[in-house]
Amino acid sequence: MSQSVRVWAVRGAIALLAVFVALVGVPWVYINVIKEDAPDALSLEPTDTSLVTSTAVASSESDLSGEWLIATDSVVGYRVKEILFGQSTEGVGRTGDVKGSLTIEGDSVVSAEFEVAMASLVSDSDRRDRQVNGRILDTATFPTAKFMLTSPIVLTPEAIAGSDFSAAATGELTLRGVTKSVNVELFARLIDGVIEVNGQIEIVFADWEIPDPSVSGISVESSGLLEFLLRFSR
Repeated sequence: MSQSVRVWAVRGAIALLAVFVALVGVPWVYINVIKEDAPDALSLEPTDTSLVTSTAVASSESDLSGEWLIATDSVVGYRVKEILFGQSTEGVGRTGDVKGSLTIEGDSVVSAEFEVAMASLVSDSDRRDRQVNGRILDTATFPTAKFMLTSPIVLTPEAIAGSDFSAAATGELTLRGVTKSVNVELFARLIDGVIEVNGQIEIVFADWEIPDPSVSGISVESSGLLEFLLRFSR
């Protein structure tokens, strides 16, 4: 092999290495060094649930009936798993622009709903936010998403008195103009005069006529999570 051929071979190898570093090394550095970790899933904060007396149960039950409105510190968002040039990461967007209410009669939640202003969802990436607001969720055409409870939830005496409570709920979710029945496991509690409700709903994009979120260099799984932590007060 002549010296000139060897020089070109070395240059070619260096060029290929540079391309490899650009495609793999740069995303690795961004995800593992520069990019902040995705926030943890929304959940109820740990709390000390004390023993409940029958007097407290009776008093609490009489006080709960009526309408409760969503407080300003409620949060709704999405979580999707992404592959960025071979590197695994998560995309998370959230908003506090949520409104809604729930109504309690006796020992049952008889109605509940919340509505989200979808264009207000914000993640750690302007590029992702533009994609979400544009072709993915088309927030100009479908500005809100809405959940409405369709079956009452019976509360236990312990839940009424303030202990953590879980329940399977059924409701209708409207997302990107599509309304479907969904089942969701709810975690809730009454603390300091506030009802906290936490849960997540798996969203299979095709079921909601959501286009594939993947773009060049970024692959997104075929489903994601709708997460919420709602606080209701009177």
